Amino acid sequence: MLRTNLSTRPFYNERAIHGIALFVAVLVISVAAWQAVRIVQLSHYKTELNTAIEKHRSETALRERDAAKIRSGIDQKELARVAKQAKEANELIEQRTFSWTELFNLLEATLPDDVMLTAVRPDFKEGVTQINLELQSKSNEDIEAFWERLEKTGAFHDVTWSNVTVVGDLDNMQMRAVYTPKQGTTRPAAVKK
Repeated sequence: MLRTNLSTRPFYNERAIHGIALFVAVLVISVAAWQAVRIVQLSHYKTELNTAIEKHRSETALRERDAAKIRSGIDQKELARVAKQAKEANELIEQRTFSWTELFNLLEATLPDDVMLTAVRPDFKEGVTQINLELQSKSNEDIEAFWERLEKTGAFHDVTWSNVTVVGDLDNMQMRAVYTPKQGTTRPAAVKK
């Protein structure tokens, strides 16, 4: 029996290599086809978006021209007059909804015995209610006690005093405070005097 190899080159199994090469080629072609389909889909989507953008831009330009035309036709003096009337109406509404009872309940509960309230005037401006008070007292300490009690209610802020005059043995003062009543406020318990 002959034990020598008579072939000049060794035998290789080329079938496995051809199979792997075929699998890689099919995979590459599949990915390329999928990418081509995806590019076409995205191209159509981009075209639709560009069409929609152009439509919205032309509609915006049309609306801007319409708004400019309307603005040019508005009489600025008439607009200012209407705005002033609306402001006055809002102030009247604020005055109408103002609770005098709640205000006087707060003042009564905080007013010391030796302080006399001579005038109360609310002032309604731009949604802020300011209360102007005129007071008389025999001592400055009683008015300061009244001031402290008002601030403790939480409904009076930014209290300022002005026009302090002394007539005989009475101190006359004017007080101004921002009044912000709490919704659903009940009458405060009377402060011990």
